[in-house]
Amino acid sequence: MKIEYDENVDALYLRMGRNKPDGVVEISEGIGLDTTSDDRIVGIEILNASKRINLQTMFSYEVHWARKKVSKTA
Repeated sequence: MKIEYDENVDALYLRMGRNKPDGVVEISEGIGLDTTSDDRIVGIEILNASKRINLQTMFSYEVHWARKKVSKTA
């Protein structure tokens, strides 16, 4: 996953792989899911991101995989 933030337009993009999107599903005003033709989610765009989420949390994560927990803070 790759996280991109453009502070000039206050947009956050979460890229979920290398596939190119074929379309977008707007799930709420300013929040869209980029999808492929077979309905795989390949990205999430959040407009007005700083008003919707704490951007600092985008630089830390937890992964729960097979009963193991991995945490990382950048």
